[in-house]
Amino acid sequence: MNPFQGVLPAITTPFHTDGSVDHEALEAHARWMLSQGCGGLVPCGSLGEGATLDFEEKVAVLRTCVKAAEGRPVIPGIAALSTAEAVRLAQAAEAAGAKGLMVLPPYVYVGDWTEMRAHMSAVIRATPLPCLLYNNPVAYKVDFVPEHIAELAALHPNLLGVKESSTDARRIAGILALIGDRLALGVGVDDCLMEGVAMGASFWIAGLVNAFPKESVELLNLALAGKRDEAFRLYAWFLPLLRMDTVPKFVQLIKLVQQEMGWGSERMRAPRAILAGAERETALAELAQALAHRP
Repeated sequence: MNPFQGVLPAITTPFHTDGSVDHEALEAHARWMLSQGCGGLVPCGSLGEGATLDFEEKVAVLRTCVKAAEGRPVIPGIAALSTAEAVRLAQAAEAAGAKGLMVLPPYVYVGDWTEMRAHMSAVIRATPLPCLLYNNPVAYKVDFVPEHIAELAALHPNLLGVKESSTDARRIAGILALIGDRLALGVGVDDCLMEGVAMGASFWIAGLVNAFPKESVELLNLALAGKRDEAFRLYAWFLPLLRMDTVPKFVQLIKLVQQEMGWGSERMRAPRAILAGAERETALAELAQALAHRP
C-alpha cells in the first residue's frame, strides 16, 4: 500500500526549556492531528528542525510518532551530510517502525546529477520501504527535474512518490507527462495546494496543519473532489497563514501560530530565535484576522 495519501503533517519538534525534545508534547500533538483526519506523520523534516537533531534524537522522535500513530504511516525525513549517514538513518527508521521514507538530497553539498542520483539511489535501496523523493530546490539548491525523477522511478520500484516543493506547479504536469501515474505526487508548499491539485497532485505534506488540521484536511478533500467554489473560499481564508510556510522564518512563524492555538511552544533550537518586534506583531495580526473570520 502506498502510504503517501491525504494530509501528512510535517510535524514540528517540541522542546523543553533545557533544549531537549519534549516527547510527551510531541505524542499529544501527533495524536490530535491524526484525530482530525490527517493520514500520517512526517517527522524530522525541515519544519521539524531535523538539521538540529542528532542521530539518536531523530530515532527517538520517530519512535514517539510511531507510538502515537498506532499503525498509521510515519514517514521520516532522511537527510544527512554524507550518504553513509543517510543510509544508516534510513535503516534505523525501518527498525523503529517507519512505514515509508522521505528522501532528501544531502545537506550543504550541492552536487551534479550523477552525484545526486548515486546518493538518492543508495538511500532508496537501503530498505524495502516505500520512498518519497523530496524536491525542494529553493531550500536545498538541488533540483530534481521531471527527467531526473523519471530516471529514478525506472531504477527503483520502491520509489512511490514525490513531494514537489519547487513552487512551480508545471513540474507536476511535467512528471505526469513522462511517467503517468507511476508515482503519487504531492504538494510540499502550503500556498500552492489548489494549484498543485489542479495539475494532478493527490496528497499534501503541510505545515500550517500543525495548528489547523481540520481546515487543512477539509481543503484537500474539497480540492480533490473538484468542489472548486467551496475549496477556493476556504483557500482564500487560509492563504495569509499558508504563506507563512514559504519564507525563511517558516519554523518560527508556524511554531508561534501553533503556540497561540494551544498546541505547543514556540521554543526552537539556535540559531533560530523567537520572533520579536514588527515580525511578531505582523504574524499575530494575521492570525487574529484569520480567527475573526474562521469558517
